[in-house]
Amino acid sequence: QVQLVESGGGWVQPGGSLRLSCVASGFTFSTYRMSWFRQAPGKERELVAAISSLGNTNYAESVKGRFTISRENAKNTVYLQMNSLKPEDTAVYLCKAFSVDYWGQGTQVTVSS
Repeated sequence: QVQLVESGGGWVQPGGSLRLSCVASGFTFSTYRMSWFRQAPGKERELVAAISSLGNTNYAESVKGRFTISRENAKNTVYLQMNSLKPEDTAVYLCKAFSVDYWGQGTQVTVSS
């Protein structure tokens, strides 16, 4: 069955960096568009970044120039490199495969001093 396992979150000071990973299984990863979403307490889930099967990317305006999404099909893994982190980036980060109705547990990112 489909599984998405996110990791790499943690606590970091403003201006710091984190690299999130999401390992996928149960579907043909290389053919799917993959996305990172985030959900902060009391807020709606929002799309952060996406990458097509061909490697084309797009980002939310709030993270452009700071976050980079990438994928490694040989490892069924999608990454989110997050630099220059801000307190407003604090959220649970989740990955998702386009059109696959499944959400993993997510990984918590906390940015504070």
